[in-house]
This record gives sequence, C-alpha cells and structure tokens, in this order.
Amino acid sequence: MFRQFQAGGHGFSQTPVAVQAMAYHEFYQDDFRPRDHYRPMWDHIQTTGQQILDAKSRDAHLTLHTDGVTFTLDSSEHDGIERVWPFDILPRIITAAEWAPIEAGLKQRIRALNRFLKDVYHGQRILKDGVVPPELIYHGKDFRRQIMDIDPPHDIYTHISGIDLIRDESGQYLVLEDNLRTPSGVSYMIENRIVERRILPEFFARYRVRRVEHYPALLLQALRHLSPRGAEEATIVVLTPGIYNSAYFEHTFLAKEMGVELAEGRDLVCKNDKVYLKTTQGLRQVDVIYRRVDDDFLDPLIFRADSELGIAGVISAWRAGNVALANAPGSGIADDKAVYAYVPDIIRYYLGEEPILPNVPTYQMTDHQDRSYVLDNMERMVVKAVAESGGHGMLMGPSSTTAQRAEFARRIEENPRNYIAQPVVQLSRHICYLDGELESRHLDLRPFIVHGRDIEVVPGGLTRVAMTKGSLVVNSSQGGGSKDTWVLAE
Repeated sequence: MFRQFQAGGHGFSQTPVAVQAMAYHEFYQDDFRPRDHYRPMWDHIQTTGQQILDAKSRDAHLTLHTDGVTFTLDSSEHDGIERVWPFDILPRIITAAEWAPIEAGLKQRIRALNRFLKDVYHGQRILKDGVVPPELIYHGKDFRRQIMDIDPPHDIYTHISGIDLIRDESGQYLVLEDNLRTPSGVSYMIENRIVERRILPEFFARYRVRRVEHYPALLLQALRHLSPRGAEEATIVVLTPGIYNSAYFEHTFLAKEMGVELAEGRDLVCKNDKVYLKTTQGLRQVDVIYRRVDDDFLDPLIFRADSELGIAGVISAWRAGNVALANAPGSGIADDKAVYAYVPDIIRYYLGEEPILPNVPTYQMTDHQDRSYVLDNMERMVVKAVAESGGHGMLMGPSSTTAQRAEFARRIEENPRNYIAQPVVQLSRHICYLDGELESRHLDLRPFIVHGRDIEVVPGGLTRVAMTKGSLVVNSSQGGGSKDTWVLAE
C-alpha cells in the first residue's frame, strides 16, 4: 500500500507536498483525498503497489522507443536532439459533465474564427465596424494580402485546429491560445492512448473512456469533403517539409493511418492551375493537400522566392478552385496572439452569443496604458511574441533575470505590435509517476477540432506536462512531457 511510504518527496504519500497553494490540483481535493472520478484508479494503484507501476512505466518507454515515437527538441540547450516521446502513465481524467461545456465552447470558437477569416479576406466588415482595429490586421505577420478574395471550398479556413486550454486557480477552463496554422500533437495523442491501452488494460476496465483513435478517419472524411472533384475521386496528400522537421513522425503517422501519400514539395508539380503528384505511372492530379508547411514556404511564386519546401503555383491552383488546401493559407492571422484578445468580441459579433470559454486577460503592447503597466510589472508577467509558437519568443517574468527583462522591454518599445503580455496563471497540476515517485506537475490541454461537413471535437486531446518541478513551460519542443487524456462517457 502506497500510504506506507514516507512523504516529503521520497516515495508515496496521500499528502502531495509538491502542490503549490495557488494552483488547482486536478487529482486531489483540498483535503488531499483523490477526487471522486479518480478514486477507482487510486484504489487500484494502492492495491498493485510501486513495483507494478515501475514495470508499467518501463514498458511504456520501451514501447514508444520500439515504435519509433520521437520528437525533436529545439530549445537552445537541446538544439536538434531527437528523443523518445516523454509519456507519463497516469492518465488525466475529465468527466462527461466537465467536457460538455469545453466541447460546446470549442465549436463556438471555431465557428466564429472561421467567419472572421472569411470576412478579413473578403468584405472586412468587422474592421469597418471597428470591432477589431484594422491596423492590428494589416500589420500582422500572418495577414496574407496575396490571398484576398480567394474562396476556399465550402468557405472553410480552419480545417484542423488545436486550441490550448488551461485551468486557473479556481479550476475554470480558459483558452490560452489558438493554433490554426499547422497545429501538431494529434499523433502523440493517439500514440498515448495506444500505449495506455496496451500497458494498463486494468485501468480501462474501471472506466468508460471515449475513443480518440478514430481521429485519422475523421480527418480523412473532412479532407475528402473538400475535394473539387468529389469525395470518391479525391486524391489527398500530406505535404511535409521533410525528415528534419520536428513533427515529421506525425506527418508520416497521419499519412499512413489515412492511407494517403506523404509528399515533399519536390514530389508535386503545377500545370495549368492544377497540382500533380509525380508517380512511377506518371502524373496524378491532386485534389486536397493537408499541408504541414508554413505559409512563407508554401509557394515560392507568391511568398518566399527562396523556398524549396513548397510547390510553385499552388496558390494559383487554389484560387482557380482546382485544389483544396488545409489549413487555408492566411489562417495564421486568426491565431495571432494580439488578435486573440479580441476573440470574445469576434464571437459576439458573428454569432450573437457570449463566449462559453473565457480568455486569459491580455495586455496589448500597442496600447500606451497597457504597455506602461506591463513594463513596470514585467516580473509578474508572461510576455509573448504574437506570431511565435512552441514556447519561442516568450519571457516568463517570475523566473527571468533583470537583463532578460531589460531586453524584452527594449523589444517591446521597438515593436509594440509584436508583443502581448498576460498575468502569470498558475496552471493546474496533476500527479505524475516520475523516477519511482508521485510528483505534482503543471499541465495544459490541447484538444483537436476537425472542421469538415460538421465541426467535430475529438473527446480528449494532448495533455502536455511540465516535466521540470515548478516549471510552467509545457511545450513539447521545450522538453515537456505528456499524459493520456480520458474523457468519460456519460
């Protein structure tokens, strides 16, 4: 029984000494008893003992290693290091009652953001009405004037979205940021579930857990829906930058699971405003491209002329309606972190509804009053570059040095549009089995939403874990880990 072990960070105890007073703990109640929906799992853990968990943890690592499930670290101190996907065997569990408003809020958000993109690249009514400042859009790095007035199939821009959620000190779910360009992580969500079912079938016997493994089929159905020549005729490719991309495992995984071709830019060619795949039998017309290449590198005739990753002429083919691109180029302006602050107003403007999922309070550096306040309180802020992802271009105020804060202050003064700031939110915590001990770690959640004929939210998502004690940085590319995420059926 684990309660026989000593507390104080060594061994197991029902008193989690690592819990910070301010952070909401998802596993423990205030009196350090497991929450009701974790009780079956906790009882089983206590019955089986530490040796079984040790063995299960080793099995999980070996399985991921054998299956080649890897990720490339790209932080400055780990540049280019590929490692086995870090995985904690204790799942995060979300009840059906908790999940219902999350799902509704995500669907609402995607509907509004999709209409926002349609408007921004056509009539720009929301800018003319003063709901969103026009300069915020026109000065945005990811606003693409080159695609103005292009009509994507079915008016869908946001085909695959990953919306990052956190829980604040009270346990309320908040949207931390939107990812609408080339969101990654879904393959790791599925691999987490595959490994968990393999090594912990006894946990699943105690719960009714909703599936996430159907995501590739859901994605394939949505991509076929976009085909200009109809779903039955659709030739689909996953466009990858190549083997050196940090998420290359995911690109190969999804192509294999969907039964479609994985292609690099050099494998495709445009002729007469149509895209073709080079095959041993000759050229084969492509109808839908699920692109994992950023806008800048997608078409050297339109964006960066030095790109060797994209397809020359693909934007013309898209404009002509002969190929569908998922996600649509230009979608990045809707997940710009400065635009993020206006999403509640965007929801009200297009849908006439109050936002179901609130934002984290956000300070705009283009606002003189906001900027002055942030510069005076940087040690209590998280400062973010608006167009960066993966934890890059970010200052964590409480753990920063005086020199780092001075450098970010200089950057903000130099280019206010490029930065926003948010108060530090103590991310919720959960127990993890690390090196033979139960430790509490901060985490977030990235659910995935697929927009095809309908908007579908996969019941679960990628729970990312800050593997370093006390850290709030959960990004996988910065060394974070992950958990399987269980959404319970009613």
